[in-house]
Amino acid sequence: MELFIVLVFVIGYLAITLEHSLKIDKLVPALLMMALAWAGVAFGIDGFTGWFDSHLSQMLDGTNGTVDFATQGHEERLHILEGTLLHHFGKTCEILIFLVGAMTIVEIIDHFNGFSTIKSFIKTKKKRVLLWIVAILAFILSAIIDNLTATIVLITILRKLVPENKDRIWFAGLIIIAANAGGAWSPIGDVTTTMLWMGKKVSAMALIQYLVIPSLVCMLIPTIIASFLPAFKGNFEPSTDDEETNKHGALMLYLGLGLIVFVPIFKTVTHLPPYVGMMLSLSLVAMVAEIISARQFSLTSVEDAEEDHGAHGSSPTFNALAKIEMPSILFF
Repeated sequence: MELFIVLVFVIGYLAITLEHSLKIDKLVPALLMMALAWAGVAFGIDGFTGWFDSHLSQMLDGTNGTVDFATQGHEERLHILEGTLLHHFGKTCEILIFLVGAMTIVEIIDHFNGFSTIKSFIKTKKKRVLLWIVAILAFILSAIIDNLTATIVLITILRKLVPENKDRIWFAGLIIIAANAGGAWSPIGDVTTTMLWMGKKVSAMALIQYLVIPSLVCMLIPTIIASFLPAFKGNFEPSTDDEETNKHGALMLYLGLGLIVFVPIFKTVTHLPPYVGMMLSLSLVAMVAEIISARQFSLTSVEDAEEDHGAHGSSPTFNALAKIEMPSILFF
């Protein structure tokens, strides 16, 4: 059975890496791998001579007050398996709830077109100056929101600034480098660092202390080199497309980003898991968003609710939850 579990793991990860060739989203092999691997454990549990207790971080061998797994019957072993599975599922859900909260805040900001505020800061027509602006913004933003979201936001803004696609490709490449560098030194900037932080493998302050300088170097060196490339010499003509603005956009941008940054502070002060702080931040952002939207709930009848599309049509929170990337959440 151990061989079956290892094969499921290897084949599953191979399918994930080849998702573009197989034309199958990585979510599918990830879920299959999880279910089949645990099924293999359940079917072969009577053949296992030892068991590692994930919660206690030690072997169940009868020492230090633990039970001796080797002497347990079938029902007792299944009970231990259930406890182990529940432990891992709970730890995974902590990360998922954290990501759902962060993604929803970002979508609420986008609902109010808050990221267009960043565009208003960019007044230059020089390509080299624009390169440094977007690189620094990518480095900072990716440390607050995750690096993928920061990349998408800045490239979206770039599309509204630089009309030529061949020019945007060069800027996009540097944005990706800067965003990956910026996400590495922050506990909330990348899924990997978030998992390490929530798993108590690293602390927020130590992560920043040891990685902020190397991350900054990883952003600065490519940007300095790119500054001398022909692609970033000369000027560009900003796009003349008029963009719809929202008077509450700047408020929601600063509030959302500020409350995401508040999460590590909340954890440090209360010692509660990070997802609790993220839920607090989400509730505050959602409350302000709902107040701004001035929604009126009607509980008169089922028919009225159905005509109003379930009474959720104009809710920024509901719209944000409908837009978050659930396949990515399920994959993690």
